[in-house]
Amino acid sequence: SLLRRQVSDLCLGKPALKSLSISSTIGDALLALKRLGENFISIWNCHHHHYNLSAVDRGFKECQCVGKVCMVNIICFLCKEENLSNPATALQTPLSVLIPKSPCLVRHLEPNASLLDAIDLIQEGAQNLVIPLESSSKTSSRKKLVQGTLSNISTLHNNNRQYCWLTQEDIIRYLLNSIGLFCPTAANPINSLDIIDTRNKMALHYDDPASSALPFISRSLEIQASVAIVDSDGKLVGEISPFTLNYCDEDVAAAIATLSAGDLLAYVDCGGPPEDLVQLVKKRLQERNLEQALELVEEYSSGASISTSYSSSSSDDEFGMGRSARWMGYSARVVRRSEAIVCYPWSSLVAVMIQALSRRVSYVWVVDDDGTLAGIVSFAGMMKVFRERSSTMGEGCLN
Repeated sequence: SLLRRQVSDLCLGKPALKSLSISSTIGDALLALKRLGENFISIWNCHHHHYNLSAVDRGFKECQCVGKVCMVNIICFLCKEENLSNPATALQTPLSVLIPKSPCLVRHLEPNASLLDAIDLIQEGAQNLVIPLESSSKTSSRKKLVQGTLSNISTLHNNNRQYCWLTQEDIIRYLLNSIGLFCPTAANPINSLDIIDTRNKMALHYDDPASSALPFISRSLEIQASVAIVDSDGKLVGEISPFTLNYCDEDVAAAIATLSAGDLLAYVDCGGPPEDLVQLVKKRLQERNLEQALELVEEYSSGASISTSYSSSSSDDEFGMGRSARWMGYSARVVRRSEAIVCYPWSSLVAVMIQALSRRVSYVWVVDDDGTLAGIVSFAGMMKVFRERSSTMGEGCLN
């Protein structure tokens, strides 16, 4: 009965999704992420600033979320040589180039669907589920005012309908709150549950170029995992995590293009990049004649704000914020350290769940006694256990 609860129960109190149209530019998304303080922004196949028109009137059969964009998407895009040579021009590229062709990462689900339905979609590859929020006439006029103020950043769809994200973390947290009902499964070691993933054990050597991690970073973002950094003995020494990169600024693209994997760990670590690494990045950018990328690094290392010229449709006044975009930089927020969170093959499922939730990540690395990397355990793998065992469990420990 727990797994048959409606997904709307998990959406209580969730904020409405901030959204951009697929016709926006990458620069629009960059400004939205920084100034709204969002980790992800949803991308829709309709123009939200025409909120008073129906989807049909706007030329769309239905207004749908077609994907999501985060800082990691933008950083990986800027890491390409042609984009690094001219970041300002690259940011004028249509946002559609960042949206995967496969629609499975973001899926729509009705609020009366069951938690089992949600888990099944996640097993099929969904990262985020888009759930409609209950409308409120009391707040309708206020929402329209916000809509007009933010111009191209909206929470309104389909004649004032709003939506929220339902994430893998939301579901795991919900299951953890009732973990006593899943005994003894939750207390079993993870190596007995067949959820240690060795196929997606993406790893780089400490001295490898950080740029060689780009395909792994894109893949890890897709499956909500990370890129392990190992020493010559295969022991885990750190990670390049999309979670950490999501809290960085676009100047990190220059660091990825010029530093080793090990140096990149120090560059993105808590507190900001060491000055010697900043100078090393600048030197290597000069050697490659990447002058505009060099200007970008110098701009951020000096604490200057990002130029609003990246977007033709956004301004400080429209967002209602006069603060510099650098408020989202290293100096103003906590960046998760590059030290990887680990467990052992004999760790219990509930312990691994708590580890991941406490660090706000969707995975935990599995290492052997000597620190050698053995695999990774993800939220999707954990949910698979609950899904498969739900029909075979007897009475829970709490009964």
